[in-house]
Amino acid sequence: MSTLLYKIGKTAFRKPGYFIIGWVILLGIVISMISINGVHISSEMKIEGTESQKVLDQLAKELPAASGGQGSVVFKASVNERLDTPERAAAIIKGVSEVYGLEKVINPADYAAAQANNSGASADAAQAMNMAQSATASPPPYGPFMVNNVPVPGVLISSDGSTALFQFQFTIEQSAITQDVFDSVIQSVMKVEEGTQIKVLPGETLKSVSIGVGSAEIVGLVIAVIVLLITLGSVVAAGLPLITALLGVAIGVGGAFSISKFVDMPSVTSVLALMVGLAVGIDYALFIVNRQRRMIIDQRLSAQEATARAIGTSGSAVFFAGLTVIIALCGMLVIGLTFLSTMALVAAATVLINVFVALTLLPALLGLVGERICSKKARAKATNLSDASSHGVANRWVKFVIKNRWATVIAIILVLGFAATPITKMEMGIPGASSANLDTDARQSYDAISKGFGEGFNGPLILVAEPRNASAKMTPELLGGLAMELQGQNNVAQVSPLGMTEDLAIFSLIPKTGPNDNATKTLVNDLRSADSGMAKTYDVKLGVTGLTAVNIDMSAKLAQVFPIYVGIIILLSLIILLLVFRSIIVPIKATIGFLLSILATFGMTTAVFQWGWLHSLFGFDTGGPLLSFMPIIVTGILYGLAMDYQVFLVSSMRESYVHGHRGTESVVHGYNQVSRVVVAAAVIMVSVFAGFIFTDDVMIKQIGFTLAVGILVDAFIIRMALVPAIMAMFGDKAWTLPKWLDRILPNLDVEGEKLIASLNTQNEVKSKSGSES
Repeated sequence: MSTLLYKIGKTAFRKPGYFIIGWVILLGIVISMISINGVHISSEMKIEGTESQKVLDQLAKELPAASGGQGSVVFKASVNERLDTPERAAAIIKGVSEVYGLEKVINPADYAAAQANNSGASADAAQAMNMAQSATASPPPYGPFMVNNVPVPGVLISSDGSTALFQFQFTIEQSAITQDVFDSVIQSVMKVEEGTQIKVLPGETLKSVSIGVGSAEIVGLVIAVIVLLITLGSVVAAGLPLITALLGVAIGVGGAFSISKFVDMPSVTSVLALMVGLAVGIDYALFIVNRQRRMIIDQRLSAQEATARAIGTSGSAVFFAGLTVIIALCGMLVIGLTFLSTMALVAAATVLINVFVALTLLPALLGLVGERICSKKARAKATNLSDASSHGVANRWVKFVIKNRWATVIAIILVLGFAATPITKMEMGIPGASSANLDTDARQSYDAISKGFGEGFNGPLILVAEPRNASAKMTPELLGGLAMELQGQNNVAQVSPLGMTEDLAIFSLIPKTGPNDNATKTLVNDLRSADSGMAKTYDVKLGVTGLTAVNIDMSAKLAQVFPIYVGIIILLSLIILLLVFRSIIVPIKATIGFLLSILATFGMTTAVFQWGWLHSLFGFDTGGPLLSFMPIIVTGILYGLAMDYQVFLVSSMRESYVHGHRGTESVVHGYNQVSRVVVAAAVIMVSVFAGFIFTDDVMIKQIGFTLAVGILVDAFIIRMALVPAIMAMFGDKAWTLPKWLDRILPNLDVEGEKLIASLNTQNEVKSKSGSES
């Protein structure tokens, strides 16, 4: 491996034009494909295999009009004012009518006509519902919005007349609705505000699930430039990691966009690929450039030879570090969710491209720069620093850790264990309006609905009832009986029949509790239970769907497969680390360290975003559930980056061991060689990810915070402290293998031992031939 990469590095340095032109051509092809095919981004995030998705698929097939997503808008009057005055009522009717006239929104009049053949069923169901509602202990604090004694379809008004709730249905599933459809609805209802003193509050459901890229990433890149300048001490050297990382991301993300016409591309895909691509792209190039510059200064090598050797040695570490990231990302395929699989594959492809860019384009660019990569001033300064390295901060720190190795390990375990304790209370879901900031329309809409109608109106459920007996048919009597039975269930505020065919009946059910409440989850599970008294009495099967049920199912499925995902990536990565380091202790130690860091990271995320600790510092008002697919994404990214730092740091220690350093001396020497660049890479990544914390979207906040804290904990506590402490405990035994395993495992020569020996032999031959001549 090292010899092959050495040859590639030397060739790229000597003939940079071929490699640079090749990558430019590839970028041109990607741009051309985008211009031809266009960019097609989808907000659809189906959760295949879940009960709610099965019900949606069934409705889409048998009763398409009932399978669409739901939207809501709140009309709020000024203090001590009512909405049912003639002027305000007219404005509301106009806005509602305009929404019903939009494409992809169901008009109740048209739907009623479509159900004309079931008019008897509808009448019986309505009568049954009147009986059920009159049997309740107390009437609801709301009623239909009446104008001239005629109810406005889809609109309810609170008992004090100050709040109206407009609920409607789309013709397509919630996950497939694009933002432009939502925007057309919002534009129609916002006209109600004109001259009426009515506050219009669009609900949280009128927003597509997407994670965008904003100015925060620019701030992160600026910080990255500053750190690179400090670390490498040269504008030219600092610019190369950014150039290669941005090119790798452009080709990776651009390539995904170029095929988005043929493959569904969720909007979150580009963000994941961008975050991971920038992270590894900067890390890999920084590691190689730093090694090349050290060889020029410490070993007095030419820029060409230093580049070739840096690619041959550090390039091997980069290759296997990238492989661990790719494994971590591709592990998401086991989950079986199409949108996550697409995200993982695009991000993995971007990482692979960045690896190839670092191994081929970077040495070519170094060839263009030549000896200017390290100016005379920089060489002199670096030489002085090298002479004083034994007194540097890194040297003093690693010696302190080694001297107090047992205390260090115990302290880290106790601190991270304490930080991880909130994870036992972690709740997963989709952060929504209930946890949005108080000054947002979504939160004000949620609170107004909760106050005027009940919290359950923020998350209505759709129920589908079908006879278990294939020969049985749905009848008006069965529909009415089911409606009354559903109305009498625990935690049910309101049940309304939506339609019926011979094979099934559809109901809208409003829980008494909110979408993220545990009582709502219990209600969904109880309704689905085949052992419930209702299912046995009427011999029917109940399916539950709707956005609330979809979110519940997604969280449950992701929680179920998460341990399997972690197990797969750990197993595969253990094998890779075993091959790279030819050690059993090193892979086990690396994995245990990561588990400590990830548990502590999720514990701190739970305390901040679920319990609300330090919420004002991070710009949000209310705690709520953690994004259900965040642990999967974050674990994949953090595991990949953690193994990057592990490979960079420990491969340097092993290289020191291979080249003659023994005991703790190899730990100290290897640590001093790369600790500065690992710290710089970690600071850059923390800065980039931390920029996401201060965006408006709480989902982005959670992802940014978790990634930033995860890198902070893993790089500075695990890799910079725990790793050298444990390595010092085992000493040279850390590099031993059982004889039988040593014979089986191939020697990948990641540290370049064979390469250096071969180069030394060649130099000796040249020296002898020169002296003889």
